[in-house]
Amino acid sequence: MPLIPTRKLMEAAAGRGAGLGAFNVVHLETAEALVAGAEQAGLPVILQISENCAKYHGGLEPIALGTMAIARQARVPVALHFDHAEDEELALAAVDLGFGSVMYDGARHDYSRNVAATARVGRYAHARGVYVEAELGSVGGKGGAHTPGVRTDPEEAATFVKETGVDALAVAVGSTHAMTERNASLDLGLIARLHHALDVPLVLHGSSGVPDDLLVAAIAAGMTKINVSTHLSGFFTRAVRAYLQDHPADVDSRRYVSAGREALVPEAARLLALFQSVGRKE
Repeated sequence: MPLIPTRKLMEAAAGRGAGLGAFNVVHLETAEALVAGAEQAGLPVILQISENCAKYHGGLEPIALGTMAIARQARVPVALHFDHAEDEELALAAVDLGFGSVMYDGARHDYSRNVAATARVGRYAHARGVYVEAELGSVGGKGGAHTPGVRTDPEEAATFVKETGVDALAVAVGSTHAMTERNASLDLGLIARLHHALDVPLVLHGSSGVPDDLLVAAIAAGMTKINVSTHLSGFFTRAVRAYLQDHPADVDSRRYVSAGREALVPEAARLLALFQSVGRKE
């Protein structure tokens, strides 16, 4: 199946008032597992490659092309998204490589500089049919400008969307990146106000720390794209650790990496089904 434009998946989910899973690729084994999970659930998925992931692999192109090849073999719709690009040039490179969407993260800048940079990326991407996500009101957990406790103001968000022309907006509502325990608290009232103030879908970053019932409530309140990375990585890592403890003499990395890949599949499928189970009434 060819890569599906991110816009198509986002519009379908937003139209139903459902959530859409967007899961991070770390290496090809996670891409394989995430696609297998989507196939098990019989649901679409967005595969995300972050700027940090591209740096880990020595550049964006190798991991992007490998992930695209895996996505094209899928039996369910798969879109490819470039996540948290703080480097404008790298965001443009993702557009040129064939990503269905890019997220330019200018949240570390002041408001006016964030608007200017986001608009530049947006114009380039839109001219090539690529969907654009941005961030306003720093999501915690990444240091620097990403200060815990920051919240996105609905009025400012509406102005930001109008000035930049972005297609989706990641908002700060209480979640934090890289949480390993699922005990985050979200401001559901703020999510509802943002949803009604904006005419673009909302994106929840830092979802790994949010428990299932609160994720469902967030989708019901107005969230569409639900980003998950750390939570899923935990399943992979725990399976690798368990395999090595049980097989201390094994030196074939394919065996323990396969254990991680297999452990990731059912949880990816479960989350996709959970997010799609919501049908928001406007």
